[in-house]
Amino acid sequence: MMISPEGYYEEYLKGKSAEQIMTAIRGLKKEMGHLKNTMEHPDYGEQPVIHPSESTRLWCTRLYLERAKEALTAAGGTYKPSQGELKAADFDANIPNIKKLVFSIGGYFGGYETRTYTLDEERLYLDVEHSLFLKPTNLDIEPDYPCSKDEFLDGLRELHIGEWRSKYDLRRFGCMVLDGTQWELEIYFSNDHKAVKIYGDNAYPYNFDRFQELLGIELDEETDDD
Repeated sequence: MMISPEGYYEEYLKGKSAEQIMTAIRGLKKEMGHLKNTMEHPDYGEQPVIHPSESTRLWCTRLYLERAKEALTAAGGTYKPSQGELKAADFDANIPNIKKLVFSIGGYFGGYETRTYTLDEERLYLDVEHSLFLKPTNLDIEPDYPCSKDEFLDGLRELHIGEWRSKYDLRRFGCMVLDGTQWELEIYFSNDHKAVKIYGDNAYPYNFDRFQELLGIELDEETDDD
């Protein structure tokens, strides 16, 4: 059974030294990495889900980590974020400056669908094209879209895209698939922040289904991202 961040503090951190809390922090970060790797493995989902699921455990562990950082400061310690954490924080800080998001997915035989989400000061617009059926929509999607511009940006923040790898490939797990599905994500900003580009070849981030749901892409009924 999962416990609250305060419950975690009371049971594991209260009264500990800064050094002991730092050890706990390293353990939490290692657990988060393990959970992400588990969910990104190509065989994930073939076995029955054990509750709490990996996604729920990751969510809770993330909360524990933030509470542990607070405890470290209270104990007189100083937390030094890794380069990956700095990169993720920088992305989150610049989410309000996103002006365009381009997402393409498909394969050699079925063609590729490209969705371009353009954001101005107030609204969110969508243009959809397919390599085999060139029918750009160029629609203002806010009236029919599941969320407003602000909700869209909040959804991106909740996905922790700043933590994603720049490339997802099955060779990371010792596997290889010919053809299959390829995807690419490009995010552009209105300030001088460098564009973010991420792509994958038959491999995906642990919360890729939720990302597609945010974009309004309908998933197969078998898909279950707890």
